[in-house]
Parts: sequence; C-alpha cells; structure tokens
Amino acid sequence: MLLDKYLTQNGIDKNLLCNKLNLSNSSYRNLNNKNLDKWRIEDFNLISKVVGKDRIEVIKDLEKLQSSLLDPSLNSFNLGKYNIENRRYIGNKSKLIDWITDLIEKNTEGKVFFDVFGGTGIVTKSVLDNYEKFIINDFLYSNYIIYNAFFSNESFSIDKLKETEYRFNNLSNYAYEDNYFYENYADKFFSRLDAKKIGYIRNIINNDQNFNKKERDILLASLLYSMDKVANTVGHYDAYRKNNNIKDRFIFSLINPLKTFDKEISIFREDANKLVKRIKADIAFIDPPYNSRQYSRFYHVLENVTKWDKPKLSGVAMKPPVENISEYSKVKAPYIFDDLINNLDARYIVVTYNNTYTSKSNSSKNKITHEQIINTLNKVGTTRIFEKPYKFFNAGKSVLQEHKEYVFITKVDKNARTKI
Repeated sequence: MLLDKYLTQNGIDKNLLCNKLNLSNSSYRNLNNKNLDKWRIEDFNLISKVVGKDRIEVIKDLEKLQSSLLDPSLNSFNLGKYNIENRRYIGNKSKLIDWITDLIEKNTEGKVFFDVFGGTGIVTKSVLDNYEKFIINDFLYSNYIIYNAFFSNESFSIDKLKETEYRFNNLSNYAYEDNYFYENYADKFFSRLDAKKIGYIRNIINNDQNFNKKERDILLASLLYSMDKVANTVGHYDAYRKNNNIKDRFIFSLINPLKTFDKEISIFREDANKLVKRIKADIAFIDPPYNSRQYSRFYHVLENVTKWDKPKLSGVAMKPPVENISEYSKVKAPYIFDDLINNLDARYIVVTYNNTYTSKSNSSKNKITHEQIINTLNKVGTTRIFEKPYKFFNAGKSVLQEHKEYVFITKVDKNARTKI
C-alpha cells in the first residue's frame, strides 16, 4: 500500500516501474507491504531512480506518507466523535475488512473501484488509498447522505460546523418545541427530551440557508450517527425496546469527513442493476442483501429523518408507507443477481457472501445459494473462492452452525461474456 500510494502521488504507473526495474509482481507486493524499517538501501535507490529524486528526499517523502497511513486521523478532518464505521448496521463488514481488502489487493489490479452496494461505506474507506477513482452506490437515502458527507471532496467551513455543534448542544431545554419527530418517536425509540432535540436540530438543518450542500450533508450525517448511538433499539429500527424510563442521552457530535481531494468520487442512490449498465470499472465490489430483511424497513427511522417529508406513520414501530423494496430480498433474487453480473463492465468482480441459507429462521435464509453465485460468476470469467469462519449477526432466532464468510473473486473474460 505504501509504495502504491507513493507512485500515485508521483504520477508513476506500477507496471511501468516493474518493467523498468525488471521487478516481478511478487517482489513488488513484498516491498509494498513492508514497513520502511524493513527496506534496504537498494530499495530506496531503485525508487529514487524511477521518480527522479535524491534518495534522502525519497526517504523523507516515504516516512511522511507512512505516518499518514498509520494514523488514520491524518487522512480525515478531525471534527468530532464519529468515523464512518461507528454505526450499528446489519451485515457490517468492519470485523472482516482487513481480510477482504487484503484479498482484493493481492488478487486484482486497476485504478477504478466500484462499490455497488455501499452499505456503511467501510469497504470504500478501507481501500481509499489504493485507487484513483471511486463509484459508490446504495439505495438508502440515509447512506447516500452519509457517503456525500464522508467522501465528496466539496469545500466546507470547519469553523461554521463547530459553531453549529456548540449551538445544538447548548440551548436551554425549554427552547425545544414539540415537533414531528417528537410526536412520533418520543417514549419509543428515544426519550421525550431527546426526541424534541432531534426534531429541532433536523428542522434547523433543513431550513438554515447559511449551509452549503457539503455542510448540510455533514450536519445531517452527524445527526444520524448521534441518534444511532443512543437509540432505544437492538441495533436496527424494526422494533424498539419496551422501556418505561428511557433516559436522556442524546448529544450532537460531528463526523470526521475523509480527505479525498486527490480522488475522483462519484456517489449514486440508484437501482444497482440499472446503474451497472452505465458504469465501467476495474474492480466491482458486490455485497448485496441476501435474505428477506428489507433494509429500508429496518432503518426506517433514519430514512425518515433523512428525507424529512414527514409522512404519516403507522404500526407499533411507527413505520412510513412501504417503498424502496429490494428485489434481492425476494425469491427471484438469483435472476436479479444474474442480470447484475451479466451487465457489469469490470475487469474483476469481488462478491462477499455468508452461508445463512442453512438458517432455521425464514427471515435469515439466503435467497441466493452458494452454488447459484458460483454458476453466475463462472459465466463471465474464472472464479477463485476464499472462506473464513465468522460469527453471524443473531437477532434471537437464528442458530447457525459452522457459519462462514466467503469472498469470490472473478477475473472477467470478455470472450466468455459474449457467449452468454
């Protein structure tokens, strides 16, 4: 990663370097993964020759770059409390991310990374130093705003955001009026006072014309993260805990946007099967929903706050009218996945999968089997399979034995695709 980043900064292609120095791919990977204290003088001399700089200057550049990679705070704006991974989300890959990104790095190559079902955004964040261009997509409104807040490289005022954070947290409790959020979610997902605060803050973000788009997205994403931290739920919003004494715990804290000024970032909220017909990438990362749980229903509170069109809510969990339903959570999911892969223009396809289709819980059972994924991927290229034992998210009914997480990496053969 260190050498990759350094070459990118100096406008040098990895393949050109390897050819010029007669360096094998395995030797390059070994050097790329080494800490600087393991480099030899000969290694520095080789890089110095290619970039056209003095060896001492190269060493100083690499030391500075390594420090930024070892300290993530140097790659983000240290505004507040929340990094992109600091949220509760089913299917979250945070505990598997090192394994997944290591497989991607060792088994693919290219400059354009397409995160087809972005989810929390943790995968894109973890490979941000490895590529020049990123496309990230998800069908949830809340995730779309979160991506804009963390990844987009539009300008914003740090002072304005910090002043707003202070203002949100230092009003008298008597300043908070009854509002839509309070009327629907108080004494359910949040305490009465916390619900008033959240609705009040959401109205300000919506109505204050002093914020530009990036600032508004950062404030809204910060509200979503701050809400999620204290919500009276089990990790999603399909139900709330029965609690007659919900404590006031809400504190508005800012997120830490990522520094992406040297990257080309494209963010979408679209049907993935339609979007792939317009996108070309080197690596496409795919982690779709596999079971019958609809993310738009699981995270309806966050979705409602994000959209803020204030629909009439119903049911015990106070859900809005049904919309934004994923076809990947229905019985025809294998055909939808097949259509996605057949229309995807990428050199490598990386798919993550867990074997929950053996679960006793109907809602946890996968709509696409292991074999169906392999069959679809093998239509467009050669697929390698990697597996790792993993403890699956359990909401109380699912009993999974010998659960594993899989990563399928397909090297696409365009000739194979034309035969479909």
